[in-house]
Amino acid sequence: MAELAVPIKQVRNDQRLSWLRPAVTAGLLVPLLVLFFRWRMGLLDADPIAEALNQFGLLALVCLIASLACTPLKLLFGWTWPLRVRKELGLFAFYYALAHFTVYLVFDKNLALGAALDDVIKRKFILVGFLAFLVLIPLALTSTAAAIRRMGVQKWQRLHRLSYAAGILGALHFYWRVKSDVSEPLVYAGVLALLMAVRLVYRKQSKG
Repeated sequence: MAELAVPIKQVRNDQRLSWLRPAVTAGLLVPLLVLFFRWRMGLLDADPIAEALNQFGLLALVCLIASLACTPLKLLFGWTWPLRVRKELGLFAFYYALAHFTVYLVFDKNLALGAALDDVIKRKFILVGFLAFLVLIPLALTSTAAAIRRMGVQKWQRLHRLSYAAGILGALHFYWRVKSDVSEPLVYAGVLALLMAVRLVYRKQSKG
């Protein structure tokens, strides 16, 4: 009977939190729907392309940092429910980064690949932002259970540690993009540094 206790408890927990993933997914779609509604109603700022770029870029960074917070929350407080939505948060970080890049390339640069490449070469904040987007691509493509089985858990985990590199590049992109008040990007950078510190401390303790 004791052997059945854990599976039964796990099933009950799964049933009790079955609403969590759909709710998080719906919540992550709300900013996109609000932005679309404001665009349709003509309520965007004088430069709608810049506003869309800023909104999508910020949403990508927020979702990425939120996904990185899931494991530290478990390590610090024993919470397991954030791990249930880590995949959704990570995928939405990629989706919003893709939207950010698409708006830049299609609407800001009118698909002028030469001009976009020139920006990447000459403007450091665009370079690090583009690198962050490139890092997110393999992470999104290997987010399925099939990818984990194909790669093996250890290789998959090593690859997905690059999410911290994407976070650092994203925060740096935000910092260099801001021209005056850098307090907001510094807040995100500070949160990211704290999450990394928690992971490093617990990893050192587990080896010690």
